[in-house]
Amino acid sequence: MNTEHHWTTTPITADMLRGFLGLEPTAHGLLPHRLPAAARRQIPDEQLALAEAQPSGVRLVFRTEATVVELDTLPTKRAYQGFPAPADGVYDLLVDGRLAAQATVPGGNVRMITDMTTQTSELHEGPVGTARFTDLPAHDKDIEIWLPHNEITELVALRTNAPVEPASDRGHRVWLHHGSSISHGSNATHPTAIWPALAAARGEVELVSLGFGGSALLDPFTARAMRDTPADLISLKIGINIVNTDAMRLRAFGPAVHGFLDTVREGHPTTPLLVVSPVLCPVQEDTPGPLMPDFADGTLKFKATGDPAERAAGRLTLTVIREELARIVAARAAEDPNLHYLDGRDLYGEKDYAEFPLPDEVHPDAAGHRRIGENFARLAFGDGGPFTAKTATATHRLDSLRHPADGRITDASTA
Repeated sequence: MNTEHHWTTTPITADMLRGFLGLEPTAHGLLPHRLPAAARRQIPDEQLALAEAQPSGVRLVFRTEATVVELDTLPTKRAYQGFPAPADGVYDLLVDGRLAAQATVPGGNVRMITDMTTQTSELHEGPVGTARFTDLPAHDKDIEIWLPHNEITELVALRTNAPVEPASDRGHRVWLHHGSSISHGSNATHPTAIWPALAAARGEVELVSLGFGGSALLDPFTARAMRDTPADLISLKIGINIVNTDAMRLRAFGPAVHGFLDTVREGHPTTPLLVVSPVLCPVQEDTPGPLMPDFADGTLKFKATGDPAERAAGRLTLTVIREELARIVAARAAEDPNLHYLDGRDLYGEKDYAEFPLPDEVHPDAAGHRRIGENFARLAFGDGGPFTAKTATATHRLDSLRHPADGRITDASTA
C-alpha cells in the first residue's frame, strides 16, 4: 500500500493544464497565462499584465489513486501600500468534480501596489511554497487543482504517493468567456466560487475564463485571442470597465463593439455567442466615470466622479451601455441567428442588490457570485437558453484547454 513517503514526482506539462492560452517557462517552472504571447506583447498597462497572469479558471488535471498530493508553487500576491496584507490565495482540489480539499501557499513574491490610480507597483521576491492535500479517497479518481484566481502562480513541482495518469475526457463542451473583475472573481473566496466556475459546473462545460480585473476594454488583441481559441460556446460581458475607466465615448463604443464581434466571428462564424451587459451597479447606472477609490468611512469603496449632465455629449453610463448593446445585438442578429443578448440585471439586479449589497459598491461578495452563477446557468444553459445542450456539440472538448492558442509553449524571451 502506498504511503505519503513513497513519492512519485510528475513533470508538469501543458497537457495537464486546462483553461490557459499560453505558458511561460520561468527560472522555477511554468507560468500559465490567459492571453497568448502575441497578445501579451501588445498589453499597454501593468494592470492587464497582472490580471491575465492570475490564473482565474486555470486548473491542473490528472488521474491517480494517490491519497496525498503536494504542489510546489511560487505565488505572487498583490498587496496595497498602507493596507493589511491580503489573505493567501486558495487552491481548490476537486475529486471527480466535487470539492474535496483546500490549501494555501504562504510566502512567495509580493507585488506591492504603490499607487491605486496608476497601478504602479514594486516586486518583493520570496520563496517557493507547497500546497499539500491529504486524506484523499484511495480509489482511482480524477483530480483537478484549481489555482488561486487572484494571485499569479508559477508551477514548480507535483508530487503524489501514487502514479499519475492523464485525466479522462468527459466530453464536455468548451465555454470561452470574457469579462471584467467580476468575471475574474473579485471578492470571491476561492477559485471554484467565482461565478463563471459555478455556472460552468452547473452547465457541465469546460471553462476558459478571460475575465480580467479592470481590463475588459474591447482590446483588439483579446478579440484575436478569442478568435483563435477553439470553443463550443462564447460569451462576452461588456461595459462596466468602459464606463469606470472613462475609456471612450458613445461614438467610439458602438464601432468598437462591432469590431470585437467581427473579429471573434472570423474564427467562430456560427458558434453560439452571448453578449451580456453589465450587472446592476448603482454608483455607475447614470453617472459616468472615471471610478475612484473612496475611503470616507474607513473602508475601500468606489465612487463614480463624472458629470451626469455630460451624457448628452456622449459620456457613457451603464444605462447607455445596455441600450447600445441591445441595439447592436438586435441589428446583427437579423443576419446572425446564433448571436444573443442578455441584460446583466437579470443576473444581478435590484432585488439581488437588496439581498446581497456590493461591499465596495462595485464587486459582489461570495453570496453575490453564487447568485450570478445560478442565474447565468439558468438563463444560458437552461431550457430555451442560448447554451442549451442542443445548440452545439463538444467538437473541441479538451484540445482547446490543453494547448496555448499560439500552438506552442511560449519562450520566455517572447512572452
